[in-house]
Amino acid sequence: MFGPGTLGFAKWVGEVQDADRLPEYVSRAFHAAVQGRPGPVVLVLPEDMLAAFTAAPVLPRAEPATAWPAPGALQEVRRMLLASQRPFVIVGGSGWDGPACQALQRFAEKWQLPVGCAFRFQDLFDNRHKNYAGDVGIGINPPLAERIRSADLVLAVGARLGEMTTGGYTLLKAPRPEQALIHVHAGAEELGRVYAADVLLQSSMQHAAKALDSVAVPVTVPWVDWTASAHADYEASHITQGVEPLDMAVVIKTVQRLAPPDTVYTNGAGNYAGWLHRFVRYHGLQHHGRTQLAPTAGAMGYGVPAAVAAALLYPHRTVVNLAGYGDFMMTGQELTTAIGHGARRLISIVVDNGTYGTIRMHQEREYPGRVSGTDLCNPDFAALARAFGWCAESIATTAAFEPAFEAALSHRVPTLLHLRLDADVSTSRTTLTAIRRDAQGGQASPSEPLS
Repeated sequence: MFGPGTLGFAKWVGEVQDADRLPEYVSRAFHAAVQGRPGPVVLVLPEDMLAAFTAAPVLPRAEPATAWPAPGALQEVRRMLLASQRPFVIVGGSGWDGPACQALQRFAEKWQLPVGCAFRFQDLFDNRHKNYAGDVGIGINPPLAERIRSADLVLAVGARLGEMTTGGYTLLKAPRPEQALIHVHAGAEELGRVYAADVLLQSSMQHAAKALDSVAVPVTVPWVDWTASAHADYEASHITQGVEPLDMAVVIKTVQRLAPPDTVYTNGAGNYAGWLHRFVRYHGLQHHGRTQLAPTAGAMGYGVPAAVAAALLYPHRTVVNLAGYGDFMMTGQELTTAIGHGARRLISIVVDNGTYGTIRMHQEREYPGRVSGTDLCNPDFAALARAFGWCAESIATTAAFEPAFEAALSHRVPTLLHLRLDADVSTSRTTLTAIRRDAQGGQASPSEPLS
């Protein structure tokens, strides 16, 4: 069961055969989990180990070893910045804390650099900041994608630069990008894995950000307008056409307007998450800690249990989960965990358009009009939630959402809001009709795309 293939999803796999070696194995497991890029490990305990006695001593607590960038490499970073005309920073990955995010923001301010956040790491940089350019992931703002392609220098700090963040390896061409590339990452195994960067810097994020903040700044830089226009593009992406009868852009903007600033947002995988990515303005970690919990590997079913865990861990904070109905059906039974353990300030918004939106989008794009296995018959999610002891309401219009969400914020038990959306509304930027017409070689009418 735990053979060599287990290493594909774990940093280290071990099996204890001697009870006296349990402290050694446990210590190694924790050290492996927290070193470099934090990740899961697997420690297998055969049944006889669970009943065996041992007098082996308990070893000290595992503390991660941290690394500081080499001074020479920092000088090379400065040289490449000074030679640049159109730089761009992508921040992402794990290992960040509040002071590190604050140091990175100071670095961006002093050098007047545009900053984008890697796929589902939007809470690492204040989205309200004048240097913020948007999220670099699925459903990326088209002007932002073009900006990254046309950059002459990309400074990736903490981001893995995988398929999601690079737009299927199109924003940065593999293995040698057209842009100059500086890649800073905590894990040595990640550096050079896909991209041949000009500078590879292994460093813990809490040290990397402070080191970048210490790099001497010139009096002026030539890309001030470049940075300003990047932020202007981000602001413009929040302006949308109205959609009837239920406008998801208005829904998400309403959520953020009414919810407390330290609200934790969670989601799983699916097109519906694009509204959360596009319209929520996350604060940096230095303000409220982590506020975005979402899978970076495209796994469905993550959002509900993540929301329940966050609500139980932080009972004083509001938690909002956005789930597609397919995503919700995978782990929706965790509603009973929330009730059983006393979760309170928890709201789950289920977006129900009656179809597996992401798969249907691909079907229309590749085989327009040939739909297979994506239309489903859904239950009454509000009634289902009430059966679990939640408050619940079904919503079919934009106007009905705000009073329902206001009421949910005041409830003493978790609340589920069931949003009934038209199946044609595929993403935050387009419709199934427009996708199908484009795939068939026609032209979509101006009213079809959701700009």
